[in-house]
Amino acid sequence: MKYLVGIDEVGRGAIAGPIFVCAAAIPLNFKIKNKHLGKLLDSKKLSQTKRLEWFNYFINLNKIKFRISKVLPSKIDKINISNSANLAAWRAFKNLIISQNDFVISKIFLDGGLYLKSKNFQKLNFSRAYTVIKGDEKYDVVKIASIIAKVKRDKYMDNLAKKYPYYFFEKNKGYGTKIHLDLIKKYGPILEHRLTFL
Repeated sequence: MKYLVGIDEVGRGAIAGPIFVCAAAIPLNFKIKNKHLGKLLDSKKLSQTKRLEWFNYFINLNKIKFRISKVLPSKIDKINISNSANLAAWRAFKNLIISQNDFVISKIFLDGGLYLKSKNFQKLNFSRAYTVIKGDEKYDVVKIASIIAKVKRDKYMDNLAKKYPYYFFEKNKGYGTKIHLDLIKKYGPILEHRLTFL
């Protein structure tokens, strides 16, 4: 069966926590329709409740395949955020391919700034892979990847909040809000912070 693959990341601009990348696949010509949920949008344009509803819908829809990869802050500090995002994109894509039988790729769409391993590697090895500016607004399969990555990363940060309750990760999700920055000044950074971002 032929599939479209969409790849998107979440957490690029955070100052704490990993970057998450999802590689999702849907059958060619498959249309996402759900009257109850309404129009499928990029994760940034959905409320947390609506994202969770879409996520649960995807999980129960066996036509959608996906894999997640993350890169931790210590690695981000070593190789920078752009290289980390592309590394995670490559890992997620590779794991998606490995996990499926009878998997023929028609096209791969990556949200702007993402490449499979690197720009040159993608160009040389994947002629049907396209990095698209605002791809998460243009292609349903990228929207799906963005929602899954966002929900998975949010859950990760919620769990992290239980370990480090004084940083309120459950609220800021690792982003540099004023309260978060004030708390870093008060308590200092932890291993989950990206020191190069501070």
